[in-house]
Amino acid sequence: MTRGPALSEARLDRFARHIVLPEIGGAGQVSLAGRHLVLIGLGGIGSPALQYLAAAGIGKLTLVDDDRVELSNLQRQTLYSTRDIGHGKAVIAKRWITGFDPDLDVTISDRRIDAANAEALVEDADLVLDGTDTFATRLAVSDACVRAGVPLLAAAVGRFQGQVGAFAGHREDQACYRCFVGDAFDADDCDTCAEDGMLGAMAGWTASFAAMQAVRVLLDGVTDFGGAQWGTVHLMDGMAPAMRSFRIAKDPACKGCGSGE
Repeated sequence: MTRGPALSEARLDRFARHIVLPEIGGAGQVSLAGRHLVLIGLGGIGSPALQYLAAAGIGKLTLVDDDRVELSNLQRQTLYSTRDIGHGKAVIAKRWITGFDPDLDVTISDRRIDAANAEALVEDADLVLDGTDTFATRLAVSDACVRAGVPLLAAAVGRFQGQVGAFAGHREDQACYRCFVGDAFDADDCDTCAEDGMLGAMAGWTASFAAMQAVRVLLDGVTDFGGAQWGTVHLMDGMAPAMRSFRIAKDPACKGCGSGE
């Protein structure tokens, strides 16, 4: 962990509502300023999540997405507007952050992430938040995080359901995302919201919860905001509405974090 610089008077004012919370405080805000989060996917989850991650004052953000904005994105991807259609999401996201808070350090990658390049993108992060929409990509990111020793928040949403899970598969006693879903989805073949549909507000609920969990993970051991909840998956049901949580045990034979190959 890199401790952030002392907060200027302007930064103290900007984050005053965080600082007065005993569970975050000045120490927590300074710590967030020194953290590096890699956000993979700037769509239904990554777009609204980024707004809260930047607003939280996480000092360094790496944004990864190779896609361009389409008209159909605007129903749920709140970062973009009609004038952004046809432009790269990563470039637009960086431009938004620069206007929102120029003190944040932002880098982008507009290459499609896969098993070959994932580790290089995540290796110096304090946390990775994956909001991509295919199992093949999610599993490639999970495996890269395990190899690089980086914790992972995996978030997904579809129709009226969302899920957010925290994984630290690089630790001997903790599960990785592959322990959760198994090996059957390495092929790029999962359903998409274009086929199944998605309530826009459901993406917002999942994304904002993921952003809150990201702050929780980054402050684990620094403040009393709560533990990182490794191996816990939270399921959100927009139809009920309700939330439930369950734990994932480490699979000793997992080919991502166990002895499997």
